[in-house]
Amino acid sequence: MKMTSSYFAISPTSPYERLPFVQTTIEQYQLKLVVYMPEQQEIIKWQN
Repeated sequence: MKMTSSYFAISPTSPYERLPFVQTTIEQYQLKLVVYMPEQQEIIKWQN
């Protein structure tokens, strides 16, 4: 069975990435993030 990767997309203006409990959860579950600027329709950061 082939596993696929999923990414959690957030805006750089959202507080999610700066909250300590969110950082802990991201590290604990090894979440993959995409930081996306919806106004410019641009991905500015990939975090594996």
